[in-house]
Amino acid sequence: MNERSFSEWLREQCEPEWTAVVTHPFAMAITTGTAADDDMRRYLEQDFQFVDSFTALLGAAVASADTFEARVPYGRFLGQVATTEEKTYFHRALAKLGGRTEVPLEPVTAAFRQLMDEVRTQQDYPLIVAVLCVAEWCYLGWASRAEAPLPESFVHREWIELHEGAEFRGWVAFLRGELDRLGAGLDETRRHEVLDVFRLAVELERAFFDLAMP
Repeated sequence: MNERSFSEWLREQCEPEWTAVVTHPFAMAITTGTAADDDMRRYLEQDFQFVDSFTALLGAAVASADTFEARVPYGRFLGQVATTEEKTYFHRALAKLGGRTEVPLEPVTAAFRQLMDEVRTQQDYPLIVAVLCVAEWCYLGWASRAEAPLPESFVHREWIELHEGAEFRGWVAFLRGELDRLGAGLDETRRHEVLDVFRLAVELERAFFDLAMP
């Protein structure tokens, strides 16, 4: 890795897939407010199916983290996801779009949930952080590309705001920092185990955005 951080090394190993995610045409359409209602409905219906697995994964991070200082940010973010921001947004947005919170899983949705559930049940902290970091860092990557003024529709605007701003940037910086800290103590075999999970998560993120395109 030379002088690169572990998280940056992981990201670089996933090119060009990473850039394809953070510049995906559907993500860019969200930033400009031009993503069609039917496409947003399909996307958000499937994305909502991650809430339970993602919440459980955050709980596993609290349980498996190796320091008290790491447990606190996970617990704080867990409260936001489970009780306020994202869940509230989903219900309002899907109501606006005529969508549902219970829908059959698309194959990519099922595959991503399986990955989350597998690393959660393994209680392997570096792998848990890798999946969480991909999910959050790549969303910051596309949301940070939105230019002012943000879209008028709350469906687009609030989805951007949930994945941008000082608080979310701090959350992503924490996840990257945890990967960097952990990576310094991993041998080559373990680093590549983390890379395999990180890369799979990136590939699934791209496939998930592809799902939303007509």
